[in-house]
Amino acid sequence: MMAQRFEWTATLLWLVLLALGGLLVTSASLEIASVRYGGALAFAARHGLYLVVSIVTFLAVLMVPVVHWRRLGPLAYLGSVVLLLAVLVVGREVNGSLRWIGFGPLTLQPSELAKFGLLIYLAHSLTRHQEAVRSSLWGMVRPLAWLLGPMALILAEPDLGSVVVIMAAAGGLVTLAGARLRDLTLVVLLGGVLVAAAVYFQPYRLARFQTFLNPWADEFGTGYQLTQALIAFGRGEWFGVGLGEGLQKLFYLPEAHTDFIYAVLAEELGALGAFLVLAMLVVLVQRGLAQGRRAELRGDFFAAFLAYGAGFLLAVQVLVSLGVNTGVLPTKGLTLPFLSYGGNSLVVSSALVALIARVAWENDQAPAPPGQSRGESAL
Repeated sequence: MMAQRFEWTATLLWLVLLALGGLLVTSASLEIASVRYGGALAFAARHGLYLVVSIVTFLAVLMVPVVHWRRLGPLAYLGSVVLLLAVLVVGREVNGSLRWIGFGPLTLQPSELAKFGLLIYLAHSLTRHQEAVRSSLWGMVRPLAWLLGPMALILAEPDLGSVVVIMAAAGGLVTLAGARLRDLTLVVLLGGVLVAAAVYFQPYRLARFQTFLNPWADEFGTGYQLTQALIAFGRGEWFGVGLGEGLQKLFYLPEAHTDFIYAVLAEELGALGAFLVLAMLVVLVQRGLAQGRRAELRGDFFAAFLAYGAGFLLAVQVLVSLGVNTGVLPTKGLTLPFLSYGGNSLVVSSALVALIARVAWENDQAPAPPGQSRGESAL
């Protein structure tokens, strides 16, 4: 089925990152799994299961023609809302948050699945109303307004990080859809006010923000997680202490195998290893944007928005996760795509790469636009 010019760059980077993530999760979780979960490989084994599910999901999404995703736009929105409502009713509470629905040993995180579902809806809506998006404030706001309900449900879990990721990606999509600068500016300012209010009126979020400004003021209290992450970066220096040889994961750095996996990577593989992984993630995102541009040039705006949106979702999550790990952003629980422990994030991120690969394949099957040869990238 696959054309000769398959999107090998994104696919190979995805596989390399999956393999590296498996090694890092194993390294970062051995001690905590051994002490608290009865076996050193408890997290590694479950992560391995999700790796298999992620690969199967990648192949399944890759086989679905883009036109079918367009038809599923309204259903993807409805399914996302139903799952987000369900988690508030029957969800499993962990650390004060209702974010997971349990299925025996496995869990479903609707906010992660909503990223994929709402991307399908938004690409569908922007394709239908692109002229309105370009010509009026209401035309631009209307697709975003439909996201307010799902965002309110995610905030109720609470999960501000996922809201920021989805809305930032949505903002990127309406920008590429041609929204006017003055309309974008107004919406961005309003969004900034809403995020500031969400932080200010929740004491734990406000405390995190204050800690972000000076984590060393309370290094054994609210600043503990960030200071331990920064110590990991310092210990790694340029070349790292060696894979598996890090110390911060030994009960010094909380959530070492999930939210702060990048700090573990920097300690064990050094700044050079951290830069290399960042470069791979950047190239992966670039492939999504490049394939989106190619689809746009051949007139398939839905495919373009799919690829653009997949790239934006991955990019924003990477930026937030790395920003939290390095102290550039306030501490927020958010996994690093492909590398952190977290099955739902792993599966959804893999599905996003599959969308990019599918759009690339259809780009190569379609006639090239005037002045551009088949397979030539616009980026």
